[in-house]
Amino acid sequence: MRRALAGIALAVTSMVALSFLIPLALLVREQARDRATTAAEQRAAALSPVLALTTRRADVQQAVAELGSSDQLVVRLPDGAFVGTPHAPGQALERAVRGRETLAVDTAGGWVYLQPVVLPGERVAVVEAFVPAADLSRGVAASWGVMALLALGLVAGSVLVADRLGARVVRSSRSLKRAALALGSGDLDARVQPDGPPELEEAGAAFNTMADRVLDLLAVERELVADLSHRLRTPLTALYLEADRMGSTPSARRIATAAGQLESELDAIIAAARTPLAAAQPARAAAGQAKRCDVAEVVAMRLDFWSVLATQQARSYERSLTPRPAPVAFPEDDLAAVVDALIGNVFRHTPEGTAFAVRVERAERHVLLTVDDAGPGVADPDAALTRGVSVGGSTGLGLDIVARASRAADGELTITRAPLGGARVRVSFALADTAGTGGAEQ
Repeated sequence: MRRALAGIALAVTSMVALSFLIPLALLVREQARDRATTAAEQRAAALSPVLALTTRRADVQQAVAELGSSDQLVVRLPDGAFVGTPHAPGQALERAVRGRETLAVDTAGGWVYLQPVVLPGERVAVVEAFVPAADLSRGVAASWGVMALLALGLVAGSVLVADRLGARVVRSSRSLKRAALALGSGDLDARVQPDGPPELEEAGAAFNTMADRVLDLLAVERELVADLSHRLRTPLTALYLEADRMGSTPSARRIATAAGQLESELDAIIAAARTPLAAAQPARAAAGQAKRCDVAEVVAMRLDFWSVLATQQARSYERSLTPRPAPVAFPEDDLAAVVDALIGNVFRHTPEGTAFAVRVERAERHVLLTVDDAGPGVADPDAALTRGVSVGGSTGLGLDIVARASRAADGELTITRAPLGGARVRVSFALADTAGTGGAEQ
């Protein structure tokens, strides 16, 4: 922006300076010429009274010498003799004698002024005033130089002022940019010091107001999440009591285990909601980099959990897990949530007795997790991947959670038609030993 403002100032002031400089330069040249020619005409007019009194050569020479212009003042006497060296063309001189008219003639050497003087007896003498070319432009070059220096000073001064103004604007806009980037990266304490032109000061004040409002909204949201999560402890307590009344049966143990896992998740949600956002983001990023897990092991563990419900609903299922290590740079809890979301969708959106299959494969750089079912399939995959939009009456968050998890692990989520006749949901995760490097598997 500084360069643009300086360029605009340079262009505008240059045009303004030229629009004044060119006419002034021409005017100075004309004034210098007029001054020189006027002085020559005055010298010629001063010699005319002398010729009216006498035409003797000696007297005329003395008068010319007294005027101090013997080299530029010439007299043609009535008898045709010259006092001095003439510079006028012969035709012009004859015209002045015969026509008795005053002439001004430009020659190669300068400018000639011819003034006839009519004497008694119809005799005519001619006074010639000569101005050399150097005298016609004397002082013009110096005047032009002074005007050029003034114009350059004006242009340089305007560019300097525009640059200083631009620096102020740029400094304010850069400060606003840095604060916006910091706020976008999670630094909720980022603020700007309103500075610069009034418009940028208003923008800075509006940014600070927006940041304060965002901070307030996030605080309210975190507290709301914590409160809602805490309210789930009441039904959890009921589940614990129900498990105690059922005694030491396998069903009671499963209920107690599931309730314990749910309680742990609720504690984690409350802790995350109460953690400031600026501190939570680096912590989550560090946790994602530090923790790794094996996809096949996590899938096998979660399949064991879901197998009990599959048996109760008469669902046949197949598992195909790669025997090779399939490590991914992803926390085990988050990966378990992904697997639960995929398998839970099968139980939630297909009738009881519908078969499904879970497969884990290791490719060159990715681990592929595929869940097929024999249900009705997904009519609109794009709508199913839209957060908060459900095609089956649920919350519409499950597949969005899976999609975000795959993107976090440098993978992707696709929904197609399965060989079983229903939906095929495939999630890819980058292998931990190649994630972020783009290198081949070692």
